[in-house]
Amino acid sequence: MKQSLWQFVIEQQEKLQIQVMQHLGLTFLSLLIAIIIGVPVGVLIARKRILSGSVLGIAGILQTIPSIALLGFMIPVFGIGAKPAIIALLIYALLPIIRNTYTGITGVDPSVTEAAQAMGMNKKQLLFKVELPLAMPVIMAGIRTAAVITIGVATLASFVAAGGLGEFIFGGISLNNTNMILAGAIPAALLAVVLDQAIAVVQRLGYNLFQKLKYIIPALLIVIGIGYIWSVDSDTQFKAGFTPEFMGRQDGDLGLRSVYGIDAHPLVVNDAIMYKAAYEKKLDLISGYSTDGRIKAFDLYVLEDDKKIFPPYFAAPIIKTKTLARFPGLEETLNLLAGKFNDSIMTDLNYKSDYLNQTPERIAKDFLVKNKLYRNSRKGNSKTVRIGSKIFGEQYILAAMYKILIEGYTDYKVETKTGLGGTKICFDALTSDAIDFYPEYTGTGLLVLLKPAEETIKKVTQSPEKTYRYVNSEFEKQFGIQWLEPLGFNNTYALMMRRSQAEEFRIKMISDLKKYYK
Repeated sequence: MKQSLWQFVIEQQEKLQIQVMQHLGLTFLSLLIAIIIGVPVGVLIARKRILSGSVLGIAGILQTIPSIALLGFMIPVFGIGAKPAIIALLIYALLPIIRNTYTGITGVDPSVTEAAQAMGMNKKQLLFKVELPLAMPVIMAGIRTAAVITIGVATLASFVAAGGLGEFIFGGISLNNTNMILAGAIPAALLAVVLDQAIAVVQRLGYNLFQKLKYIIPALLIVIGIGYIWSVDSDTQFKAGFTPEFMGRQDGDLGLRSVYGIDAHPLVVNDAIMYKAAYEKKLDLISGYSTDGRIKAFDLYVLEDDKKIFPPYFAAPIIKTKTLARFPGLEETLNLLAGKFNDSIMTDLNYKSDYLNQTPERIAKDFLVKNKLYRNSRKGNSKTVRIGSKIFGEQYILAAMYKILIEGYTDYKVETKTGLGGTKICFDALTSDAIDFYPEYTGTGLLVLLKPAEETIKKVTQSPEKTYRYVNSEFEKQFGIQWLEPLGFNNTYALMMRRSQAEEFRIKMISDLKKYYK
């Protein structure tokens, strides 16, 4: 029976409460710091207007930096966790606070300030008794704007293992789980509305009330911030970091708990940074992919899955049957790559992308040349084939290979739509005809898209061939989609540690971890 959103919320209520606390903590800490910095800066540039253009310009430029890129810039300096998230949120909150403080102060009627000065007020008295009270509605409007922006951007904090409601949102996108997406998105939207209206109430009640609450409000924000820091703290010997997708899968954190009896208390972290975080000793245990090039680059050790919770993940392009009929010769062209890979070959290709920073196009061309499959583009002007891919290096490489093959062996034009996020986005794009095909993995097709009964999963995962035959048959029946011939490598999930650490603690299998997690 399909689970409803309410059932999901009830089942995950404890986790949801933690994520809401983390989200509020991130928002309040960054907002408090932004107010402490932004209001004085706004007053300063109102006093020294020659600085206003440059200060507002710099704040505006910082706010235009895409949030994920900004978080990425923070990681080398501040690592992962709360620090980079709070600093990034602070930067986004500064502009509206500085701008509105400046506008509010400069908007005070000059005759009022002249009268105050004539009464003998000094600059400090003028500021606190005249200018700030009159400018407060405009300043509070800026704080309201900053609060709403911060609530929204804070969903990306899970990218750097800082927690928050983004864990559910990005996990749901990866897992094709609408309930999980809504369980994160709806509370985030409600928090934005509630916080906006709470600030509006303070704004309406006026400056005098604000003066009375000026110590209570910061104290409240600090308490919630401390609660956030406590909620993301881990007292385990090995600090774990798992991707949002891994967290919600039976061949992931759920399997670790139910089959191995291990609760790793993991941070949720984006796969783009988890390998380097392990290498730099910010994380000790991570979820990863068995053919990822960063295993080799960072000398990580893959733990043996001794209780077999990870099914086969053989890669193959998936495409609608009607699409194959529309593009004669396309199936034969795509199958040129069938069986041309094994795990070590794919790991080496990923190493060139992940660590040597070679472009997917160069890696793809070199591979095809080496395997005598490369042909110059025909520069065809026939119909266009649209290739999709998920947002990690291996998929970019495969998409580049398919592009070269199609352009070299057919008269079709090619359009690539790479970096589509997760499984749900790619599969929805395929079923809605936004793309024509993309590389997928049999284990993902089985557990994320088909979601059969546990008995069926145990039966069909006994061998890679059984898994492939099952997903191919069921995809054809349910979606009208075919799995073409497998490429030959198995990019299954894996748990890994630094090799030196695994050797020090004599950890070879996942079961060996149990004594370190209570």
